[in-house]
Amino acid sequence: MRSIRSLSFAAISCLLLFLAALDASAETPRYGGMLHVKLRATNVSLDPRKWTPGSLSSAADEKLASLVYDRLVTLDDYGRFQPALATEWTHDAAYKSWQFKLRAGVRFSDGSPFTVADAVAALQATLGRTFEIGAAENAINLRAARPSTDLLEQLASGRNFIFRPQLDGTLLGTGPFFVAESAEAAPSEANPTAIKPARIRFQANENCWAGRPFVDAVEVTLGEPALRQLLDLQVGRADIVEISPDLVRKGRQEGLRIWSSAPVTLVALRFDDALAAPASDQLREALWLAMDRDTMANVLLQRQAQPAAALLPQWLTGYAFLFERPMNLQRAKELRASFPASQAGAAQALRLHVDAPGDLFKLMGERVAVNARQANLQVQVAGAGSASGSSVPPDGLHLIAWRYDSLSPRVQLEMMLRQMPDGTDVAANPGDPEQLFQQERRLIEERRILPLVLLPEYVGIRATVHNWNASPWGDWRLADVWLESEDPASSKLTGGTQKENSTARNPGAKP
Repeated sequence: MRSIRSLSFAAISCLLLFLAALDASAETPRYGGMLHVKLRATNVSLDPRKWTPGSLSSAADEKLASLVYDRLVTLDDYGRFQPALATEWTHDAAYKSWQFKLRAGVRFSDGSPFTVADAVAALQATLGRTFEIGAAENAINLRAARPSTDLLEQLASGRNFIFRPQLDGTLLGTGPFFVAESAEAAPSEANPTAIKPARIRFQANENCWAGRPFVDAVEVTLGEPALRQLLDLQVGRADIVEISPDLVRKGRQEGLRIWSSAPVTLVALRFDDALAAPASDQLREALWLAMDRDTMANVLLQRQAQPAAALLPQWLTGYAFLFERPMNLQRAKELRASFPASQAGAAQALRLHVDAPGDLFKLMGERVAVNARQANLQVQVAGAGSASGSSVPPDGLHLIAWRYDSLSPRVQLEMMLRQMPDGTDVAANPGDPEQLFQQERRLIEERRILPLVLLPEYVGIRATVHNWNASPWGDWRLADVWLESEDPASSKLTGGTQKENSTARNPGAKP
């Protein structure tokens, strides 16, 4: 009996070791394959100089640009700055003068060397408004008129990539991929009235300074509706898709793998500046008090959003929790009763223009109108229920979606201000959160922008995609993912090649 037990234990042990070996094999990175990505955006721009700050389109632009270009520095998930095209940096005691030493031996995707002049020209196009940028021996110098304690945050985010313009208008990069092929949207052969989505194929840059990416190529399909993306992920026609917040619950119920970022998009109301004061002050406050943000986030958006009372999110500033989220219908009705008859929102409906694209934002616009009517405020969504040929009043309201694209809260707030006709720079010291808080509180109290909800980004990921390690603020890092092969034996790297490439994607490595 003892020998039988020993034999059984040995067999079980061998089985467990075998299963463990299989599991370890399944987690070994593999090189090759094409990653299929589908996006809702109908067009993208890989030229950072042309991006519109805060726009939803800039989110797709930045994700794809990160495949082609690099930054001077990056930020890891623990808030630590890591070297990229710059290996070292120093600054003076006042944080006005900075120097960045550039990485040696870096080449663009066409094989030409990366130079100091390339870095200076690229940053002059993106940072030149606030910095004097000059060249030094294997380094660049940046100087500002005021302290720039948030310069690293700026360089690690937004449009501050390094690129080289070509004579044909395209841009070269030093990143893990390059654009191999692009096709514009075209009529479908089966249905001439239907439009085929545009496609862009990014090929692996074999000589990337940070190492070759795991996949051979990334194919991006543009203009895919939200429901179709979800279906394509389910049936294996896509590896990575965007998922609309209103479809997240459906996707999870169907067992899909879904990743979510920190809240990266603010949905808010913005008043036209044509609204006359002081009557408009009462209108702004009444509308502010009438908005039911909790219902918007928890019912309309199925708990896939957060009610917002601040312009900037908690993860970016650390103080957003200090702003209260008021809702007081009784007070809103009292303010409404004091309106003059000619006030917009009283006898005449206030027109709400939904500037953000997509059906989801149209639904949010309708919810705003419902909340307003509960306080006896007349708000009508533009284009809904209006007679043909009716005139549109010069004053109105806009539902906007603002995508946070800078890791510097001061820069983020400043970009919001610049979208207003009388916008000015934020005077706060970037190293003083108290000053920034006071600036934001003043903007909130002026009621020119009324925060509603904060939306995270949701991404559906196929089970065969491994090493998904996107940043909390929405950087996808597609160069690090690898695809599970149908025939592991044919695609797994072994021996010295595997060891050499296992640390290839290491942007922070010293030269």
